[in-house]
Formats: sequence, C-alpha cells, structure tokens
Amino acid sequence: MTQLAHGRHPSATMPHYEFRLAISPEQYLAYYKGTIKQVIVTCDNGQRLQFPAALLRQFVSQHGIQGNFELQCDEQGRNATLIRRR
Repeated sequence: MTQLAHGRHPSATMPHYEFRLAISPEQYLAYYKGTIKQVIVTCDNGQRLQFPAALLRQFVSQHGIQGNFELQCDEQGRNATLIRRR
C-alpha cells in the first residue's frame, strides 16, 4: 500500500486516482482566471478523470504545476482532495 505525503493510507473504500501533470505557467493562467473551471486528466491506469481546477492552486510554482498527484474522494465522487505524490 502506498503511503501518502501527509501520512495517510488510501482506504479500500475511498476511491483514489493517480496521474501526472505538466502544466506550464502560461497554460495555468486560463485556470487561474477562471476561464477553465475543470481539469481532465488521464490516470496512470488509463481512466479519464475530471476535477475542479481550484484544487490545483496550492501546487502552482513559478514553473507551473509539475509532478505526480493523487486525487481522493468519497464513494459518491465528492469531497475531493488533491495530494502531490513523492
């Protein structure tokens, strides 16, 4: 089982999705301005996932958003939490 950056383990009943992001600072401007409100990614397992762009704000740097991430949500697909994986 993978340990997450904040020390929690994904629950067997809590859906989680793993993916890589590479968004340049210029590309992120559309998300920041609110022009684009949803992000669509392809997960490591090939599944497509859509989530609110607002979840990305905490990960923005001068280089944009780069890295491996995990999105966790409840069984209804709500209350999403985005975590940068190590």
